[in-house]
Amino acid sequence: MSLNEYDNLTWVAVRDPRAAFKDDPRIDAQWQPLRFHSRPDFDAAIVEHQAFVECLTNAGCKVIYLEDAEGLTLDSIYTRDALLVSPKGLILCHMGRPTRRSEPALNSAQLAAQLASPHLLHSRQHLPLTIAGEIYAPGTLEGGDLIWLDDHRLAVGLGPRTNQAGIDQLKQIVGPDVEVHVVPLPAPTHPEDVFHLMSMISPLAKDLALIYRPLMPASFLRWLTALGIELVEVPDVEFPTMGCNVLATAPRQVLMLDGLDLTRQRLIAAGCQVTVYQGDHISRKGEGGPTCLTRPLVRSIDVGE
Repeated sequence: MSLNEYDNLTWVAVRDPRAAFKDDPRIDAQWQPLRFHSRPDFDAAIVEHQAFVECLTNAGCKVIYLEDAEGLTLDSIYTRDALLVSPKGLILCHMGRPTRRSEPALNSAQLAAQLASPHLLHSRQHLPLTIAGEIYAPGTLEGGDLIWLDDHRLAVGLGPRTNQAGIDQLKQIVGPDVEVHVVPLPAPTHPEDVFHLMSMISPLAKDLALIYRPLMPASFLRWLTALGIELVEVPDVEFPTMGCNVLATAPRQVLMLDGLDLTRQRLIAAGCQVTVYQGDHISRKGEGGPTCLTRPLVRSIDVGE
């Protein structure tokens, strides 16, 4: 098992629109308070998500579906944020957005129930079964603010959804063998809007990352360069439409939103194989790209592991 954001993605958790959006009344009640750009269409979202999951399975991923539960919101489709994977097991986040604070415990319990099912019996040794820790108030931390570069290095965004108290607790949980590089994030234009670390960087291989340079702190750029990471830059025109939100399903094999042609061409020029999906209702309207829609659980150098 590899702890990074780019090796072969073998197990991933998602929550589809039938569980997250539930029905039209939930969408009607929540899309404006949650600051979606516009109202997602329930049926269209289901079709888009099915095609998105097909992209994952075609890449060799095994997909675990999380369920609906009381208190969930439309944001629960973005499964990356509630749980972290660490060398010691899962870490339950304390969400910076109060309306999402039921998700970590719910997702963890649902995941444990799924992993206890007989059809996963022969695969469970590869999956994170233990709880390594939990982030508590006043700490906040969300999964979109954390990226593993390798087993011993991680970057954490310090911003509107992850605070210093949450980062301090995270350091205690992962222990002294892990170097934690804190990245100051710019403030969003509205306090309820999201800007995660992964809004401006997506690792694509051990030596390759996609970035939006204008928002990257100089200290973070120096850290990445010192690690020998080549940087592909998202053009200004495609950053607002989530050009930097790209999911690696294997080294240099990536999944991204359609319509980002300049970024896609730059990725191809850097040696990446690119698959695109249509995400008008599951991604663009809620500002959550392919990294947000997935909670990677296991990555492996050997895809057959």
